Amino acid sequence: MSDTIEALISKVIEREGGYVNHSADRGGPTNWGITQATLADWRGQPVTEFQVKALSQDEARHIYRDRYFRGLDGVTDPKVLELLFDYAVNSGTGRAVKALQSVIGATPDGAWGPKSAAALKAVPDQSKLYWPLVCERLDNYLRIIGRDPSQAVFAAGWANRIVPFWKEAA
Repeated sequence: MSDTIEALISKVIEREGGYVNHSADRGGPTNWGITQATLADWRGQPVTEFQVKALSQDEARHIYRDRYFRGLDGVTDPKVLELLFDYAVNSGTGRAVKALQSVIGATPDGAWGPKSAAALKAVPDQSKLYWPLVCERLDNYLRIIGRDPSQAVFAAGWANRIVPFWKEAA
């Protein structure tokens, strides 16, 4: 599984690119997909924008391995795992876990526990989760824009982000 995780992290880092700090991005300064808040939490102390900018790809990989696969360890379908990991990076781990819980019939609270794990284990063919998860992710983007129209500036980027997954599902 670690080879799979390393490959998924490489794909996300490629999609995320390097440092960005868009004024409308609620995540603030971000590098390799790691936000300022995530980096501060990881390091256990506040970090500056410049520390985010200096974040090494190696440290970002450690953060991804440690923080972004939580709740996904029972996902055995590689395409579903890739979609959920990318979703966690793009929208937060809680949102990705809620999406998974929603499509497997568990309480969508974003907290992965024994009931959620049992519901996932009861899914006979995890590949059938792919299309509902793609649709849920797209719906999430629309909900974000509906609640806060200033986020529409990211719609084209979000569309570009989900198109490869959409094509895979089609």
